[in-house]
Amino acid sequence: MPPLEAAAVYIGINILLLIYLSSRVVFVRRSAQISVGHGGNTELELRTRVHGNATEYIPAMMVGLVTAAYMGIPALWIHILGAGFTFGRILHVIGLSQTILPARVTGMLLTWIAMTLIAGMLIYHAIV
Repeated sequence: MPPLEAAAVYIGINILLLIYLSSRVVFVRRSAQISVGHGGNTELELRTRVHGNATEYIPAMMVGLVTAAYMGIPALWIHILGAGFTFGRILHVIGLSQTILPARVTGMLLTWIAMTLIAGMLIYHAIV
């Protein structure tokens, strides 16, 4: 599988994750009849935060994967970093949604490791 297609797999999965997280917010908003903010609803506040956290990390990593693919970084690295990041995001969602601290911490570590590595690769390949 070429690098760009490898990146597309993780972009697609992460887009679906964002849609899923967004729908969780919408369902609580509709049932609680809260259109803006969280109105003191702790479940809505948590779901909004889980979705917000994903939107803070996913776009930058997806840009990184596409850029890496265009720069010729091998598909194996795209898969390793894309899978590690995606698994980390899913673990973080589980950990934050269900207050399971080890899953949350592991998810963030995987997220940061993948993002740090892709950033390093991009800088290195741009300079060398």
